Amino acid sequence: MLNIKYLIQRFMKAYYIISYDIDDMEAFRQYPPQAGALINEYGGEVLVSDTDAIAVEGHAKQMNAIVVFPGKEAALACYHDARYREVMKIRHNSTSNCNMILASAFVAQ
Repeated sequence: MLNIKYLIQRFMKAYYIISYDIDDMEAFRQYPPQAGALINEYGGEVLVSDTDAIAVEGHAKQMNAIVVFPGKEAALACYHDARYREVMKIRHNSTSNCNMILASAFVAQ
């Protein structure tokens, strides 16, 4: 019997919701092109990248981004890729107050 719940979870799009403050813009400028190449390699796409977001509730950070992947497996594979681990050091050394959440697309029941 086909397990619909399994199929939905396995093939549902996944989104990284990312926010952080940029402390060293000069160093940070190296991050987007390198991260973007790896994101594309894993089938991901940057949907939002905004340094001028408006906080409707709470406190906005300087950088706010949303990245979509075909599923959580691809998103996590990209995150754990040894090449991204090197690129991530650029972000870690040039930003602070980072939140990076991986969430699944909404599916109406």
